[in-house]
Amino acid sequence: MAFSPEAALKFLRRAHKQNRLAHAYLISGAPGSGKRALAAGLAGLVNDVDPSEVFSARAREVFIAEPESKSRRIVTEQVRNLEHALHLRAADGRRKVAIIFEADRLQPQAANAFLKTLEEPPENSLLLLLSSLPEVLPDTILSRCIAIPLTSPDTESSKEQDELIELLRTTTAENRWSIQHAYRLAQGLQRLLNGIRDEIKSKNADALKAEEARYKNSTDGTWLEEREDYYKALTESLYVQRRARLIETLFVWWSDLLRAKSGVDQRDLPGLKKETKNVAARFTTAEILRRIRRLEELRDHLNRNIQEALAIEVAFLKIFGS
Repeated sequence: MAFSPEAALKFLRRAHKQNRLAHAYLISGAPGSGKRALAAGLAGLVNDVDPSEVFSARAREVFIAEPESKSRRIVTEQVRNLEHALHLRAADGRRKVAIIFEADRLQPQAANAFLKTLEEPPENSLLLLLSSLPEVLPDTILSRCIAIPLTSPDTESSKEQDELIELLRTTTAENRWSIQHAYRLAQGLQRLLNGIRDEIKSKNADALKAEEARYKNSTDGTWLEEREDYYKALTESLYVQRRARLIETLFVWWSDLLRAKSGVDQRDLPGLKKETKNVAARFTTAEILRRIRRLEELRDHLNRNIQEALAIEVAFLKIFGS
């Protein structure tokens, strides 16, 4: 489950109040999702300072590591310096906070060095790793951090979900579902997904160009090659996340159908309440459950990286066909 930065900080504030904060958190999310703001909010929370001061020189208890070398990697020396700072005594019982920006840029040797700190954190310390691509971090690091995934910062996801809801609205208007109807709906979803992928590719291509222009005179060629691979991986990661949200929207609608069939008035998609009730009347409870299981199978198949368009088409024939 992904959180907004505000919701995540509320959760962490409650944990802090109950003295239940973990020693290490992995804050992940797309660029612009609020990772930095959440880290500042948490660091400010544990030491009772304004978040706006966390990254200033006045915040003596906050230690930062981020890509600085020509390779734009976080090197072992930076990790050693961070560890040394964490072992120093903090003033007035304050908590020492280490923040690693772009943690996915840790060199393998640096990641191994930091693993020791995660396994045996210095007393009264808090470790925050920030990453747009946590999938590339070693499992040994992932398993020792509490994950806090943040929601996408843009409004496109809500826009595309609205478009999917409109597709479902056209579905409810069909008096009788058919193979042709299911095929049209599958094509509609695929058009949405193609638009999402093209949009993400375009944004990441622009981001890569901006980095190339910014760092072309201060980094080596290897870094640029790695950044191309990074943005390719980021594109796929963001695409999979947004595709998953659309599939979950389908689950929400079918769950509403099941509620309507059972006489439960609650709806997660209240804008389709009347239409949902009409569709539910056409099916038995067993038929709705069977189609939900087909949707679960589609989600599992997509997670296995099988051919997407074919998987959607075959599943929709079972879910929305006659």
